Amino acid sequence: MQSKRLRLVITVVPLLLLLAVLTVGTNLSQAHAASATSTIVTINNGLASTPPMGWNDWNKYGCSISDSLVRKQADAMVSSGMQAAGYKYINIDDCWETSSRDSSGNLVADPNKFPNGIKAVADYVHSKGLKLGIYNDAGTKTCAGYPGMYGHEQQDANQYASWGIDYIKVDWCNTSGLNAQTQYTNIHNALANTGRAIVFSLCSWGQGSPWLWGASIAHLWRTTGDISDNWSSMINNFDSNSAHASYAGPGGWNDPDMLEVGNGGMSATEYQTHFSLWAISAAPLITGTDLTNMSASTKSILTNSDVIAVDQDALGIQGTKVSDSNGLQVWSKKLQSTNTVAVVLLNRNSSASNITVNWSSVGLSGSASVRDLWSHSNVGTFSNSYTANVAGHGVVMLTIAASGSTGGGGSFDPNAHYKLVNRNSGKVLDVSGASTANGANVIQWTDSGATNQQWSIIAVGNNYKLLNHNSGQALDVYNRSTANGAQIDQWPDSSTTNQQWNIVSVGSGYYKLISVNSGKALDVSGASTADGTNVIQWTDSGAANQQWSIVQV
Repeated sequence: MQSKRLRLVITVVPLLLLLAVLTVGTNLSQAHAASATSTIVTINNGLASTPPMGWNDWNKYGCSISDSLVRKQADAMVSSGMQAAGYKYINIDDCWETSSRDSSGNLVADPNKFPNGIKAVADYVHSKGLKLGIYNDAGTKTCAGYPGMYGHEQQDANQYASWGIDYIKVDWCNTSGLNAQTQYTNIHNALANTGRAIVFSLCSWGQGSPWLWGASIAHLWRTTGDISDNWSSMINNFDSNSAHASYAGPGGWNDPDMLEVGNGGMSATEYQTHFSLWAISAAPLITGTDLTNMSASTKSILTNSDVIAVDQDALGIQGTKVSDSNGLQVWSKKLQSTNTVAVVLLNRNSSASNITVNWSSVGLSGSASVRDLWSHSNVGTFSNSYTANVAGHGVVMLTIAASGSTGGGGSFDPNAHYKLVNRNSGKVLDVSGASTANGANVIQWTDSGATNQQWSIIAVGNNYKLLNHNSGQALDVYNRSTANGAQIDQWPDSSTTNQQWNIVSVGSGYYKLISVNSGKALDVSGASTADGTNVIQWTDSGAANQQWSIVQV
């Protein structure tokens, strides 16, 4: 039995919108199509536009839930400053029910734990300016053996809506023979039919690959098994969750499980790392500690406004790893502010070490101002890189703001066409065979002046998309890959981050193009000078085969 489970976020959508969303969702069978559109097919009703923040009882209390406990935690969320920091959900987990339904098939709150029922608790939580979440399971029983939603989806959804529930986490125990996507879609439909806005947290522990389809029916989906309050479990969940970064975005989030900060199994340094890694991952921040009895250290971690701002950044990009040297890692997340990234310097080893972030690896250049988010201090202006000493199992978390990028629009005429000429080979960026087909490879070829070698460069916030003049399709990293060597192709414009590029001047009229999704550079494979060589993405090395002149035609 899974001891902890996911949190689901569903929203209320008018029925026609719901049908439209599900219709679009059925077209995601092709691997490339799924990767190119999954963060776009979301429940666009304003819920979970940033990762949800709140509290859940399970990590600390397990089945020892009660009306009194929930009210005390709600009071503490307000009085401790947690609400002011952005936390708003008070979520009840498993074991709140009686062991069977009533004669009408309704769920019943355990009268010993909730003598006045769940609606009374919801009313109290709402009176504090907070929102109430609840738990159930997609199968016949919850993980602790209480009645699940299977066969009662609409009845239960109606009951939750009548109680004033704002958030529901739906687990995946006791589901033998069920298909995760099908069953969670049934629950989504039932919740949508109630007409109440309910955040839907889907908790299949990554079974059924929910990152591929979760965004069309839920607001967050567990990508991992349950977290435990120790370093190994925490870092493993972080690593597993990071593999699916390209599927997260506003309205739909990868969920590496709840926070263990303050529960006693890790050091203060490790808890600081835990919180930083969840923030750079744009993960839900659902704490699981006793809010009435937080230490000063726990409170300072959970309410760090600088770190929370990274998690809640409106651009909604999940951070990715840009370098790794024997456990000394750099993770980067592009922020909405022009030419600004958040960076985590992560030391996975047990002893302190220096870690360096190079501007080129995070899509910046020139001079940049650096802010340390845990000391809340501006540490200065640096050229090209910054080095910090990082404690064992610790992090240094930064924001880096530079002026080296071309920035958000105005540098290129969106009505013009450009050719991109590789500095190493002198050859141009070309769609192979002048194809207009989805997925056609992008290569280098001798400049012929043909339209398949010409591109529109159109601002998307602080980045750009490049549309081929011949096909109208976008310059795209295949399958949303973040791996070195991933092929560059053309694909219909979906506005996803694997089709967005940070265009950075490197001087002398040349630029590097950095994928917003992966942080890697547009690269001619093997530094070849031959016609037909594939164009790929690769870690930014500053080499000439990653530099391009951009010439209006």
